[in-house]
Amino acid sequence: MMVEQFLNYMRYERNRSELTVQRYEKVLRTFEAYFENKDSQLSWESIDSDIIRDWMESMMDNGAMASTVNNCLSAVRSFYRFVLSRKLVEKDPSHVIRGPKKQKPLPYFVRENEMDKLLDEKEWDGDSFKDMRARTILYMFYETGIRRAELIGLNDGDIDFVLRQVRVAGKRNKQRIVPFGEELETVLRDYVALRNEKLVGRESTALFVSDKGKRISRTLVTSIVRENLGLVSTMKKRSPHVLRHSFATAMLNNGAGLESVRRLLGHESIATTEIYTHTTFEQLKQIYKKAHPRA
Repeated sequence: MMVEQFLNYMRYERNRSELTVQRYEKVLRTFEAYFENKDSQLSWESIDSDIIRDWMESMMDNGAMASTVNNCLSAVRSFYRFVLSRKLVEKDPSHVIRGPKKQKPLPYFVRENEMDKLLDEKEWDGDSFKDMRARTILYMFYETGIRRAELIGLNDGDIDFVLRQVRVAGKRNKQRIVPFGEELETVLRDYVALRNEKLVGRESTALFVSDKGKRISRTLVTSIVRENLGLVSTMKKRSPHVLRHSFATAMLNNGAGLESVRRLLGHESIATTEIYTHTTFEQLKQIYKKAHPRA
């Protein structure tokens, strides 16, 4: 009877839509069935917060998202506020419960074998400035993990070929040094030589430039990355930031420490970097499911 009273209150006094009322009813009836199944003597008046927590945990165990569980908890709280205000119950066991934290979406990343296919197997025209620029941009993103704005802001003087490191101006112009390997050194040298040959008399000090010798634009960088990642990946999201995610994921998968990756990415807090540990753990779960006979 209490559930019916609450639904009528939502329908006629609060003027909620019928669809909303139906959603409330579904949640409340589902929860009611849950606690009655646990103990037929339980009722809305007698359940405690532990019962509600158990119900929430059961939903999570069955694959419900945090947002879904929070919506269900909100419905139960609304119900108890109503019945408590009408003195139909003596206590509200829901008000002390916190809902689960919403999960941050895992970052998109390109797998290592896909990047190998793109960088090693694609036929690049060594005499084409556009081809060599695209190849170098992809290498730079994947081997250093820098942001799009950081790549665009690079000047020739930021590259130290002797020490194999690049000076990056990050957010709020915070400087950091990122090392790179022999492979990227070779790619960079080839690109710079071809750029200087093709674009004689350019005035810009920018490392990456347009066909007219001006500093490369955000739109062009994004277009280059999106077009090339489309050759090896079916992901809808194929932005430069995906390559930054790919760099971090590859580093952690191959034994790099979280603090080292944080410094390379230029994150101020290690909490920001920890999202990549969830990514690698998701990979482990997939491997486990495929490999274990009882998974």
